[in-house]
Amino acid sequence: MKFAIKLAAAAVIALCASIPARADTIDWTTWGAAAPGTPGSAFGATSGGLGVSYSGDLQSLVANYPSWTPTTSYTGGTIGNAPPQSGGILQLFGGNTDVNTIFFSHAVVNPVLAIWSLGQTGIDAQFDFVNAPFTIEAGGPSAEYGGQSITSSGDTVYGLEGNGVIQFTGTYSSISWSNPVFENWYGFTVGNDLSAVPEPATWAMMLIGFGAVGFAMRRPLRKVIVPFA
Repeated sequence: MKFAIKLAAAAVIALCASIPARADTIDWTTWGAAAPGTPGSAFGATSGGLGVSYSGDLQSLVANYPSWTPTTSYTGGTIGNAPPQSGGILQLFGGNTDVNTIFFSHAVVNPVLAIWSLGQTGIDAQFDFVNAPFTIEAGGPSAEYGGQSITSSGDTVYGLEGNGVIQFTGTYSSISWSNPVFENWYGFTVGNDLSAVPEPATWAMMLIGFGAVGFAMRRPLRKVIVPFA
């Protein structure tokens, strides 16, 4: 039994190790229409056909801006490509407790959010997310205003002229947050991690490996009867 467990576990470990750790391709949203207001709304789509909509506090859709450079501020970790300038950005001022929400046309795994020019000297602006764990994958200055990387604590992203990209962990049909600190202005765009879902064959092999471990552990030990001399 011990040999079977070790063999199955080794197969699972080898399979996981064979999946390369790499920066993933992000399919960023191109925003096409917006209706500013409190609440306002905006609509867009990715090149892969994912529909994206926004409802919440919205100043405007700024087209063909910002540059999302230098690219080192918006790529790194699992993020392989920065948002395109042509995709535009949703402009926020914040300063209220309104709930802002991004909706996806279908559930996506590990979506990403690029944040630009969050806060400024003396104004630590925030994105306070609701039940959406994330990690900061990239950060640094922007070509437009300099600055530094966004930072985080718990479910909140902070910025003193902060820029960067965060990735959420899990499967989402929507993501909600508030922007309680006013600052003129900051913005965001959102993308879909095209590499987030393992190939079906990979899942099948992993399930077989885990199943083998479970089967081996459930097998009863055979009794050994030693006859009396």
